[in-house]
Parts: sequence; structure tokens; C-alpha cells
Amino acid sequence: MESILIAVVIVAVIGLIAGLGLSIASKVFAVPVDEKAEQIRECLPGANCGACGFSGCDGYAAALSKGETTDTALCAPGGNDVAKAIGEITGLAAGEIKPMAAVVLCQGHNINAATKLEYQGVQSCRMASQIFGGPKECIYGCVGFGDCVEACQYDAISICDGIARINPYMCKACKMCVKTCPKGLIEMMPLEETKAAVLCKNHDKGAVTRKECTAGCIGCMKCVKACEAGAVTIDRFCAKVDYEKCTGCGACHEVCPVGAIDVISLVTK
Repeated sequence: MESILIAVVIVAVIGLIAGLGLSIASKVFAVPVDEKAEQIRECLPGANCGACGFSGCDGYAAALSKGETTDTALCAPGGNDVAKAIGEITGLAAGEIKPMAAVVLCQGHNINAATKLEYQGVQSCRMASQIFGGPKECIYGCVGFGDCVEACQYDAISICDGIARINPYMCKACKMCVKTCPKGLIEMMPLEETKAAVLCKNHDKGAVTRKECTAGCIGCMKCVKACEAGAVTIDRFCAKVDYEKCTGCGACHEVCPVGAIDVISLVTK
């Protein structure tokens, strides 16, 4: 009986010492809580998309709190409401976020684009692209297996006739789809502004492009000559529009012989 009591006392003493040690360690190694960063973090949407240029919402909140950045308008998904809230917490001026939406620059759907093989494997654009550039003849076009759909947290993207399409009213400009597309086909365009967009990224010569996709840019230069604002150029046999210079006049769209250029107006509701 005495031996049992001694054992109990020893265990109790060890527990007391261990508890005291943990208590001291928690004080010594405690990480100071940045209350301002926590307040900023609470007003951020939590997408952790990295569109702000930081590691995520926590990274952006910490940078604002520490003064590493004074730009309150970096959270595209949060918009101007979040910029205003951050300004109230930090005392900084609330910046203005220019509304943007993602657009898929490709028209290579099942009717326009020719196919060269029947792909059987993991339904992933990135994986399929490793096999001769994908199942379509155009190695620059949308594969259509939906990697961007999986990446979008706002259900703004769907696959229609073998090609990705984005609903601008649901897009939050987080750029996750831009980062995910293995072909680099998704770009951001300004909302509430009418702009011309080249819905093609094919860099093959015109004769080759015609065989690959009926809606592919053939680099004929007609759009360049028609644009009085100097917004259209040709880059490796494919037209490209400078949205800063584009006035949305539609002249390039009217002269394009294959319909590769469209005038897009992403007017918000």
C-alpha cells in the first residue's frame, strides 16, 4: 500500500513540474498577436488567390499592418468595399479597384477546331497538353477539360462545346484561372469598358492555322491597318490588342476575315 502511495506522489510531482514547465514555456515562446493584422484579415474575402501579390490573405494583412505596403486596393475579389474597410482600420487612403473580369481568348470549340487524336486519360488540361500538345490540332487552343473550372472558387467558369467560357458577372478577378491554364489563354479585361479582343493565341503561319481552326488568327495585318489608335499589333503571326490604347471602335472586328477579333463589353449588372 505504501509503495502505491509513493508511486502516486511521484507521478503527481512529475505532472506538476511538467505543467509548470509548459506554463513557463508558453510565456517565453509566445508569439505576439498582431491585432491590426487580424482585423484586416477578417475583412478580406479569404480566397487566398494571391492576386494581391502576396502569399494569400494572411500575407497581405500582415504586410499592411507592418507597413510593407500602403496599397489598400490590391484585393480584387473584395473590391472597393474591402479597400474602404482596410483604409478605416489602417488609417490609409482607400484606393480604388478597377473592375476586371477574366476572358478566354480562344474560339476553338468542337465545331471550329479540328482534332488529331482521341485522348484517353486523366481529364486534365495540363496532363493532356503533354501528349502532342493536346487532342486538338491547334496546340495553342483550349483543351477543354476544365482545370480552370476546378480552380475557380466562384463557379464563374463552365465548359461549353469543348471550350472554357467565363461568366463576367460572377468572376471576381482572382486570377486563379489565369495561373491554372497551361496554354496561357485567359487574360483579364476591364469591366464597364468596350474593348476589342483577339480570341486566338495561335502562332502558326496563316496557312497552317486555317487547317487547325476555322476561327484562328491568320496574321493577315488587316486589323493593324484598320486600327487608327495603333492598339493592334502582330506578334508571331497572331494579332494582339493593347487594351490601354483600344477605343473599342470595332474597326478591327469588321475587317477580320476569320472572325478572330470580337468587340467585348463586360458591362456589370
